[in-house]
Amino acid sequence: MLQIEQPLIQGKHAFFASDFHLGLALHDHPGEAERETRIIRWMESIHSRATALFLLGDIFDFWHEYRHVVPKGNTRILGKLASFSDSGIPVFLFPGNHDLWMKDYFIRELGARVYHQPAEWSVNGKKILMGHGDGLGPGDFYYKVLKHGLFKNPVARFMFRWLHPDIGIWLAKTWSGTTRSRKQGKNESFLGDREYLLQYCRKIEQKNHHDYYIFGHRHLPINVQINPESRYINLGDWISQFHYGIFDGNRFHLEKFE
Repeated sequence: MLQIEQPLIQGKHAFFASDFHLGLALHDHPGEAERETRIIRWMESIHSRATALFLLGDIFDFWHEYRHVVPKGNTRILGKLASFSDSGIPVFLFPGNHDLWMKDYFIRELGARVYHQPAEWSVNGKKILMGHGDGLGPGDFYYKVLKHGLFKNPVARFMFRWLHPDIGIWLAKTWSGTTRSRKQGKNESFLGDREYLLQYCRKIEQKNHHDYYIFGHRHLPINVQINPESRYINLGDWISQFHYGIFDGNRFHLEKFE
């Protein structure tokens, strides 16, 4: 399993968020500018207290790096991420199912560290397993086939890259809107033992103990006990909920940015 090497600075905290979905429907979504402004305000509010920033996927509703082109928009967010890196606060990015085609742009331009798989962080005697969460656990067979058979297929990625960006981004916009409409109203409440990620965490915990399992993807804030020494936490989203996680070196908890 991938390992994260990052010490905690005394008196500072690690911050976690996921599922911003910036560029939602490529700016045709009501309130998009206000959402971006709210995220910027949150980042500004934690800057002086942060020892690290972990963004666990679907930061963008669509992201694809052509050889010489990246999707326009979200300049303020990119600048804010760069300001974190420039001031010595490491930024860890975990691509999700909407922005899984991240390559090296964020590494070269913003100084971020990009992890395409779940990773383990051992710090202050605690073990944290984190990732976006898509495709983990049982179920969701349709998406798993698409992810490995199409989205991560090198031939399909090569062909997509040769589409004109206006065509490729239009296709992505159409796909994103269609899948969102299909899922609207589904799984908006905690599913108990049927939660795929909870089942995944329990399976991992049987073999390898972690104090915290931190994921996104679910678009629902979740904080449940796996056993007396372990918890599964889902960060929710920044479309309507605006939750984030804080790890102070000993305890992890969720908060809402008002």
